[in-house]
Amino acid sequence: MRRSFAFALLLASVATPVLAQTPPATIGDRYIPAPWWMRDPVIASVGQVRVEIQANRAFVSASFQSVDRSVAEASRAAADQVRALSQAMSAYGADKVRVETSVTTRPLYDQYRDENGVMRDNTRADRVARYQADASVSVTVRDVRLIERVYATIVASRPTSIGQVNFNLEPDNSWKANLQAEAIKDARRRAEAAATNAGATLGRVKIIDPSGRVCQTDVLAGWPSYAAGGGQETTVDDIVVTGSRSEARMEYAAPPAPPPPPGGGAPSEAQIEAARLALQPPLQVMTDSACVIYGLN
Repeated sequence: MRRSFAFALLLASVATPVLAQTPPATIGDRYIPAPWWMRDPVIASVGQVRVEIQANRAFVSASFQSVDRSVAEASRAAADQVRALSQAMSAYGADKVRVETSVTTRPLYDQYRDENGVMRDNTRADRVARYQADASVSVTVRDVRLIERVYATIVASRPTSIGQVNFNLEPDNSWKANLQAEAIKDARRRAEAAATNAGATLGRVKIIDPSGRVCQTDVLAGWPSYAAGGGQETTVDDIVVTGSRSEARMEYAAPPAPPPPPGGGAPSEAQIEAARLALQPPLQVMTDSACVIYGLN
């Protein structure tokens, strides 16, 4: 008897967590329990905001190629081509411009025609004709005011190929916090307008949910279904989010260029200016939302 009683307690202790995870209703049920915050009249408001901020990161890459009968000479020549450029980029400082370089070498074999007249490589160790070395440099510009000069310096270095300039936005943590605050303010503005238009008065705050999921619960469709809706986003001025219009829109001059590195190979100032192009960082969109549930009076 004592053993069966202990076994029953064990079953109860095992079953309790499972029962605790059981949802309050089955999806599709006709009647389901409403959440606690719906016991009194409420209004659930979703604040949705967006802001356009100028991209603050730029990326560009270039490669230099050299061919020689000696693998060492081919690698050296390619490395010499990229060395002066990487030194010129590094002179700005790692906080403004970051540079990564690499050199790869591959053999170029003698070729022959097969029985069908197709040219093929004679891939044998004793049939290497030359070696091709490719030196690449990848540049990340963290101060986008410098992108025009950085790109012009790369062009003036006369690489074998240049990649496309890409931009993106890396928002500061303070920007994210400011935008989240604007989403909560937007939720209150929408709730006040809706309550006034309905002839009611906005009451105290019941729930603040920065994730917005509380406002997506559809108790009429069966727990826990979610509505897919959402209104149009409110546009926020970038100065509200970043705190500085000049930083967001680049309304100030770029810092002075560093002196050219010693030694040959670096492009002259005249060559850099001749290769300069207009490169305007595009605007990128940041969005955020928040759910605030108010009582109604």
